[in-house]
Amino acid sequence: MELCGKKKLHALSLAEKIQVLELLDESKMSQSEVARRFQVSQPQISRICKNKEKLLADWCSGTANRERKRKRESKYSGIDEALLCWYHIARAKAWDVTGPMLLHKAKELADILGQDFVPSIGWLVRWKRRNNVGFGARHILAPPLPPEPPPPAPTPQAQLPLSLKDFSPEDVFGCVEVPLLYRAVPGRAGTCDRVQVLLCANSRGTEKRRLLVSGPQAAPRCFFGVSSEALPASYHPDLAIPWSEWLSQFDRDMGRQGRQVALLMAARVVEKVAGLPGLCHVRVLPLSAASPTPPLPSSVVRAFKAHYRCRLLSKLAAAQSNRAGTSLAEVGMGITVLDALHMAAAAWAKVPLQLIVSSFVQEGLAPGKTPRAQDQASEVPQVPSGLSLEEFSRFVDLESEEPVSGACKEEVGPADEAGGGEDGFEPLPTKADALRALGTLRRWLECSGTTPELFENFYACEEGVERLCCL
Repeated sequence: MELCGKKKLHALSLAEKIQVLELLDESKMSQSEVARRFQVSQPQISRICKNKEKLLADWCSGTANRERKRKRESKYSGIDEALLCWYHIARAKAWDVTGPMLLHKAKELADILGQDFVPSIGWLVRWKRRNNVGFGARHILAPPLPPEPPPPAPTPQAQLPLSLKDFSPEDVFGCVEVPLLYRAVPGRAGTCDRVQVLLCANSRGTEKRRLLVSGPQAAPRCFFGVSSEALPASYHPDLAIPWSEWLSQFDRDMGRQGRQVALLMAARVVEKVAGLPGLCHVRVLPLSAASPTPPLPSSVVRAFKAHYRCRLLSKLAAAQSNRAGTSLAEVGMGITVLDALHMAAAAWAKVPLQLIVSSFVQEGLAPGKTPRAQDQASEVPQVPSGLSLEEFSRFVDLESEEPVSGACKEEVGPADEAGGGEDGFEPLPTKADALRALGTLRRWLECSGTTPELFENFYACEEGVERLCCL
């Protein structure tokens, strides 16, 4: 009697698996019928259905080998992805990419990622097969012709820019450099009071990047004894924003989250970072100076500045009430860069999510319905007492006016007014000083008839300070 031989396994290629999914979606065929048609088992068709999203993603990526029958994942997936990203950048720049060049670059990337890996010819062959990479004859690609500009849309929000359609609104970020006169008072702005603030947020307002503040002072005295981790914003000792460092950090952060995002930037800034190595997770989309659309909506920037000015006026008024006969400008000299960092972080946190969303929609940078003017007006802070709407508006836009010239004066902090220590710096507070300050603050609140809500905030602060004192 002739024994029946073992059934030969028939594996489907990626292209055949996509055909299976199309048949199941478009026809009324059952999995068993499809299995008979492709001469495979029904469980194999079931596994294809379970992996539908992954298979479609591989198919749409354009880099997967569509004739492969099994996808064997590499042990060094991080190196795989980084090398593929570099390869696409090299091809886009019309470089003549060779096998030895890829092996050398793979080793470089392995060293950067801290992995003990020596690429071999066999690994390179498998990498090319996995990612559908082929060289053919060695030649230099001719740069592609620039695409024709699309016809102008009738309204900004009628159609999103083509490059933004590839990203969800949560993955579209805008950033802008904002000049800020951090200790200016209404009607007066000094040339030495300027810092640059880098604002960045996504079009849904769900992510606001940590502020970066650039100032002219290399080591402000107010930073003495302050931990850099405790600063509410990053500080760079130069008025020029370090775009290359900031972009590289942004790209690393998005890579850790496994995201691909779009970043709207001014074209002049993109020119400054033209020599930056390829970004793997951030696609920079430049907006020319002639474009009416800013990389971060102007209403968002103005709301940030309005909140900052309100906080500054509140701080100055409180300090002036304790120093009779002192002008607001004299009190303003006591505002330090460290104070500015705290006030800027508080102002950025107060810019509401709804305003960011509606502003991106109004500029045509995100899908949605254009908000009404009164809806946006309700998102800005109230005009401080003592100023008219016109006066406060001028105060918010003070950076556009000609600053008052004069000799730059060093910041005057509390330590300078009290005499300071022997070295001119304010003595660092101890744990006992912090606990005594809490007691003083609570006593003052008790005697001032404050609200229960403020006491609740005080209790939270008190618990946090006491917890730190126990460390």
